[in-house]
Amino acid sequence: MEPPELGLCSASSLLALSQLLSPPEEEDEDGARAIGVSSAGPGNIGPPKAAAPTASTQVKYGNSKEIWSAEDVPEDSEYSDDALDSREQPEYEILFKQHVSAEDMFLGMSRKDASTACCEDMLIKIKLPDTKASDITLDIREKVLDLRSPEKKLLLHLPHPVDTKSGKASFLSEKGTLEVTLRMKRELDFINFA
Repeated sequence: MEPPELGLCSASSLLALSQLLSPPEEEDEDGARAIGVSSAGPGNIGPPKAAAPTASTQVKYGNSKEIWSAEDVPEDSEYSDDALDSREQPEYEILFKQHVSAEDMFLGMSRKDASTACCEDMLIKIKLPDTKASDITLDIREKVLDLRSPEKKLLLHLPHPVDTKSGKASFLSEKGTLEVTLRMKRELDFINFA
């Protein structure tokens, strides 16, 4: 018994199929070869692309001796030498405070609840035993608290941005604790405290 012949598998039909799929290259009137279907790819789909813009140099005016502007320097880069400092980190605790009145507690007239989203202040308690208040150096930035004493060092990245102008600190010498109260300034505070 002979195998059945398939019309698609003959050499002449395969040659005819390849000629259909890739027509012969034609020359334009300029003498350039036209791009056939077989040489077209995904990059040829759509309108022709314009030339890519070249990089331009921006000229910054101001002090010509400055290498970087304030926007170019990463935040908290001035604290990079802390890895070599061998002073011990003190114990600390972060608490959140909110101002409530009788209407908030008993009548529920405001939209305040017990979550940290409704808190206005951040209280940071830092234990510094055997330390005098005059030996403590405290620097508050918008997102960083930097505390230094002869024996201890604390570089604390704060969970929320704070107002650096309206904070207060008190040192409780009998407990050996520094309490720093900072007013938080968050994006949606105008909604929470309206």
